[in-house]
Amino acid sequence: MATGTYGIVRPADISPSDVEIFYHFTPSRDKVGNSGLIKLNPNEVLIKIDNPNKVQSNVTGFEIFGGMYTLKLPVATFGTKGIYTIIIKPIEIRTKIVDIGVLSAFPDTSGVLFDLASVPQNFLTRFENNGLVGYRIEYLNTNTMASDAKINNFFRVITSNNRAEPVNQNLTNTNQKAIRYRFNDNSTLTFCTLSPASASSVKPNVFPFIGQPNQQVIITNTFFNPIMLEVEMVQHDIETLAIALLGNQTKSLEDGIYTIYNFNNDIYKQYDLFEIKDRFSGKPLFEVREERASIDFNKTFTTITTV
Repeated sequence: MATGTYGIVRPADISPSDVEIFYHFTPSRDKVGNSGLIKLNPNEVLIKIDNPNKVQSNVTGFEIFGGMYTLKLPVATFGTKGIYTIIIKPIEIRTKIVDIGVLSAFPDTSGVLFDLASVPQNFLTRFENNGLVGYRIEYLNTNTMASDAKINNFFRVITSNNRAEPVNQNLTNTNQKAIRYRFNDNSTLTFCTLSPASASSVKPNVFPFIGQPNQQVIITNTFFNPIMLEVEMVQHDIETLAIALLGNQTKSLEDGIYTIYNFNNDIYKQYDLFEIKDRFSGKPLFEVREERASIDFNKTFTTITTV
């Protein structure tokens, strides 16, 4: 028997339409900031990467490099100094359950039904046959007095979905519903089977909860795990601090102009150096370094060092 280690994690080939991005801003770590979240347009900030390995297969078109994306942060949104907490998560499809039913040909197969008329227009393509396989369903509380609108930490996974239509059946058992469903690709209803949906061997008469008619639900894809990033916008970074410490500097003894240069010897900052003296005794009291409002370009590093 062969033994080995097998990986089960693969990068997600997601599209910007599969995700939603929010951010929270606070000016500093000791302030809460705005408690609300601000939504970003994924098509504007999430950029897919072309796979460099495609040349080995002579692929000429765009081939997504799964799992790696460029996050573009527009200056108009992220230009203020402070801390931005960004969350990238699967997009939510909010709709409601039309009915809980069984298939006419397979009465032991139960599922939930959604009406495509109640699904947002931009998500309709996901409700094509088997387009929701692997998606997660979370449920909102039917009790409006509940402390939390959502049933926390409870979900079901969609194992199949197909267009279906209702049919009437004459049943000898009056406790069973006469309305059942059969597959029909021209219907506006979609029948979804869920997991778990069958009774356990321990309690064969107790079926897992999969929802109830008119209950609001949240459907999300499971292509990737939510990601939270913290981005801190600062006035100075490591490079600018290094310039102040390690960059070339000059001091004009004639007019007291103190100049700091970046690593390309361009003028980075200029200051005026002067003393404040006692007006009666003339005794020096303070040495002052004041940032200049205008730059004296006669103090370039090349000009000074070639004199």
